[in-house]
Amino acid sequence: MTQLNAIVRGGALAALLAASGLCSADAGGIHNYRGLAMNAAGDRIASMESSEGDRAGGRIVVRASSDGKIVSSYERTAACANCRLDGLAWSPDGKAMAMIGTDAKAGTATVYVLRDGKFSTVTTVKGIANTVRWSPDGRQLALLATVGAKKLTGAVEAGERQIGEIGLSQNEDEQRIAVVAASGGEARLVSPGDTFVYEYDWTPDGRGFVVTSAKGNGDNNWWVATLGHVDAASGALRVIAAPKMQMNMPHVSPDGSTVAFIGGLMSDFGSIGGDVYTVPLAGGQPVDATPDYRATVTGISWRGKTILASVLAGSDAAIAQIDPTARTNRTLWHGPVSASASRDGHFAFSADGQRAASVLEDYEHAPYIVAGNLPELKAITTDNAGFAANVSSKNITWTNDGYHVQGWLIGPRKVDAGKTYPMIVMVHGGPSAAVTPRYVSSGEGGGLARDLVEQGYFVFMPNPRGSYGQGEAFTSANRKDFGRGDWSDILAGVDAVIKAAPVDGNRLGLMGHSYGGYMTMWGVTHSTRFKAAVAGAGIANWISYYGQNGIDTWMVPFFGATMYDDPAVYRAASPIENIKAAKTPTLVYVGERDVECPPAQSFEFWHGLRAMNVPTTLLVYDGEGHAFRKPENQKDLRARELAWFAKYLK
Repeated sequence: MTQLNAIVRGGALAALLAASGLCSADAGGIHNYRGLAMNAAGDRIASMESSEGDRAGGRIVVRASSDGKIVSSYERTAACANCRLDGLAWSPDGKAMAMIGTDAKAGTATVYVLRDGKFSTVTTVKGIANTVRWSPDGRQLALLATVGAKKLTGAVEAGERQIGEIGLSQNEDEQRIAVVAASGGEARLVSPGDTFVYEYDWTPDGRGFVVTSAKGNGDNNWWVATLGHVDAASGALRVIAAPKMQMNMPHVSPDGSTVAFIGGLMSDFGSIGGDVYTVPLAGGQPVDATPDYRATVTGISWRGKTILASVLAGSDAAIAQIDPTARTNRTLWHGPVSASASRDGHFAFSADGQRAASVLEDYEHAPYIVAGNLPELKAITTDNAGFAANVSSKNITWTNDGYHVQGWLIGPRKVDAGKTYPMIVMVHGGPSAAVTPRYVSSGEGGGLARDLVEQGYFVFMPNPRGSYGQGEAFTSANRKDFGRGDWSDILAGVDAVIKAAPVDGNRLGLMGHSYGGYMTMWGVTHSTRFKAAVAGAGIANWISYYGQNGIDTWMVPFFGATMYDDPAVYRAASPIENIKAAKTPTLVYVGERDVECPPAQSFEFWHGLRAMNVPTTLLVYDGEGHAFRKPENQKDLRARELAWFAKYLK
């Protein structure tokens, strides 16, 4: 709780795209690298490079992977004047790149190819699109297209107004595979019209695709998606497997016999983590290739008979090599950083798997590109070398109920001897997610964390049970246990921080968004340790929530049954059941069109706090979904959060 031709009614999609900030830009300082991709030979890498705050994408920069020297550079505007470019994909021969340009004003998505220094338009769809992939022979391109999209793809985006007759299938957006000749032409929709395709990849013979998909509403049904094969000629969909788990990143082995995917308990599409599973392309029962792995796999790429995986292992990003036949793995590289690269994981690899590249950063070091022959990676860019650390950071570890738990603490660079400071506990969403170290800049990109530290707070970001990083058993440990073990881990983490840093245990704040908003509501109804709280897009009452939200299939894997079959487990996890214990002043906020955590939940909690005479304020932001997209709303919320904590903690 942390995608062809048709008419978009009333320009609704264009307005949505414009509101999302996809085509706005402002000056900034940090040099950003986005969507890094490596060619098959491994001697070139490409990324969208821009300054901080430039949401349009800047320019495509191609660098030598040996030393980072710029080989070529292309301004985004050479492709399109009013679009954002995403999804760089090298052709199999390394001579061209494909990408998608989203034009907010026109409400269109265009596939471009960059070859011999020139952009060419391949095809344009009226709607939205993502994930362009070359066919194995380089003659065709495939993409995921939503024709006549009524909203941006994903449950975190603002939902449609719920008026008229609800639940009609013809009102559903369906994301489908489209195929077009690489030389250009009209895109042909391939996958079934009643099925939402979440992810896909070509089969090595170029005659079909492996997909994760579900019929009906795409926002709601990812948690029950199946693994399938789509025939490129007929569009016929065949189910390969339907395991009782969530699945990401399906890829077929080079010999065409086996599908690998990341599977596990996941709370949000796009927040990827689990074990690696394999299953015959012909169909069968998936097998866990990484059983009892004490880390979380976040990306996979076949290389020969083995799989190279992006991994989160405790505090470290890592690269692992997995032998799915022997069910063994070994770590090739790791470090206490955040890593980002292409859509198939946090690292990009050459075709032979010998070279890798990624964009790394941590709380004290701004982003930089690394590349090299595994297992050695070295920094090859220095664009951000002059940016100093703006916060101190510390990896905090502790044990609780037999679990090894980890989190991050950031704070002022300098503290006065003998003085203690207030601290904000910031709980991440999900719950299937994790906080990893991101550079805290002095510019606008520094966000709320920077503002809090500047105002003299420490900020603690725990990864309690239910999070990624410690293996699938740890991620699954909060199943049917929301608000119990995870909350116990957080409190134990606060105690560990107080022993390790100059934090005043009598001046603690609590905050979070989505699942973090729920944990904040739970925290203020089950503890008086916190003197101020901010609950964003939270869940007050799982009973009423079940019938209000637009993604109800996500709850069954976590609660074990529907609310109708086992209301007791839902009631036991509901903060509203203990509202009479609330004492903490709490700021509550939510987006008006939040599909994941509807405004009614925030209203219910706010109403309960008012009835208990607890100081509270409720903010409902116009037109926003689960993820806030409008800069003016982001700025307003941040100011209110800071003022709330200053009022009650300073």
